[in-house]
Amino acid sequence: MEWSIQQIAKFAGTTSRTLRHYDDIGLLPPSRVAANGYRQYDQAALVRLQRILLLRDLGLGLPQIGEVIDRGEREEIALAGHLSWLREEQTRLARQIASVESTITALKGGERLMAEKMFDGFDHTEYKDEVQERWGAQAYTDSDRWWRNMADDEKLEWLQLVEELSRDWTAAAQTGMAPDGPEARALAKRHVDWLTGIPGTPSAVPGGDTKAYVGWLGEMYVADPRFSKNYGGQAGAEFVRDALRAYADAEL
Repeated sequence: MEWSIQQIAKFAGTTSRTLRHYDDIGLLPPSRVAANGYRQYDQAALVRLQRILLLRDLGLGLPQIGEVIDRGEREEIALAGHLSWLREEQTRLARQIASVESTITALKGGERLMAEKMFDGFDHTEYKDEVQERWGAQAYTDSDRWWRNMADDEKLEWLQLVEELSRDWTAAAQTGMAPDGPEARALAKRHVDWLTGIPGTPSAVPGGDTKAYVGWLGEMYVADPRFSKNYGGQAGAEFVRDALRAYADAEL
């Protein structure tokens, strides 16, 4: 069975123009081109498009998506990995939704806030192994103790600060401003100041190599979809990386 480009665009919630672009760059060629010049897509093409859209939602750019898909991994195995990630995200988001709903209910009713419910789904231990591997067990222990000892209102304030920083980075990237310009430099300074306030990080330790740490984080924001999605995707993460690098070269 085959579908036309218009049908596929409608099913996938995209546009024919986007699908033609995917064809032009070799990411999603049609299964065949009919005698009338119309692109036709078979089942294998639909599976490939589903993977493209999933990876795009993870924040990967089109070149990176092409590299991932062209590794030759069997489609059902690759999709199983995507499905696992989606289920993890679904569970995490469901927990966060329930946490926020519980907080709203408590605030409206004048009830006492329950810290154990408020932060369910906001798992700061998610990157424990990565932190310990790169910066040592003590770095994780210090930051974990800092978080657990914070009062509820302090945790809320800190989460709001993170959200504001991510939002401002995303907005800045979308304006097309220069990553080494004064506005981007001010954002980078805010970012470094925020990092310096987290115990256990190299930027918070006297004599720590803040410049190297900031540079490593910038590269991680680009390479890891879990982080790049916080800055509007791959392009936003690249802007943050370049801005942090420019700031570190000039100021650190």
